Amino acid sequence: MMKQIILVLFLAVSFASHIAQAQTPDFKTTLAQAEKGNIDAQNSLGLMYFNGQGVPKNAVQAAVWIRKAAEQGYAKAQYNLGEMYFRGLAVPRDAVQAAVWIRKAAEQGDAQAQLNLGVMYFRGLGVPKDGVQALAWFRKAAEQGYAEAQDALGNLYAIGQDVPKDYVQSVAWYRKAAEQGYPPAQSTLGLSYYRGVGVPKDDVQALAWFILAAAGKPEELFRDGLRKKLSPAQVIEAQRLASEWKPVLSIPPAH
Repeated sequence: MMKQIILVLFLAVSFASHIAQAQTPDFKTTLAQAEKGNIDAQNSLGLMYFNGQGVPKNAVQAAVWIRKAAEQGYAKAQYNLGEMYFRGLAVPRDAVQAAVWIRKAAEQGDAQAQLNLGVMYFRGLGVPKDGVQALAWFRKAAEQGYAEAQDALGNLYAIGQDVPKDYVQSVAWYRKAAEQGYPPAQSTLGLSYYRGVGVPKDDVQALAWFILAAAGKPEELFRDGLRKKLSPAQVIEAQRLASEWKPVLSIPPAH
């Protein structure tokens, strides 16, 4: 049952969209800097056009300015351009071109690009399907502290996909992501405690992680049942653990 749940969660992993808002709302200043060749400003200007920040939305201009920065080797812009190709935003949808640009960003250490390149290898999107490459790119992103990648790596260990099945390693990666406040990992860590997979069975810990996980996720199938199973004192202890929990902060990649 645990393996089936984890497999469903993992197969639901998709190419994650992270085209961000520009960090500066000053369109005129950003335009002036971009026209002088500042690559960070060029990427930001593209995001402004893309999101309609201080200027009407213009996907064509967004692609023009993001491409300028990407062609000069700016990793954030390379990722953004790759995602635009993947989704067909102002450029023809082209998974192969998406992989080309996302790889450029991933090779420069961009954690979001590394995760999505791993997803592309896992699913065979724009690149040949290759579980070994998927694992390698997930690990690169996970080791940078990126919670989504840590969760994906935990799933690989849990289902034995291109690595020996290892529930202890799986839980270790779920915990890293869960401690950053990533709800899917909190849910799966709760399931691990509930089933006693990779950790000693502990219903109080399970309920605490289910409480922390976002509403509307698989933990709801178990949370109410656990409340009825546990003593009032145990429920109070789980609630205390959840209320006292503090996330381990990690800076998400911004583009």
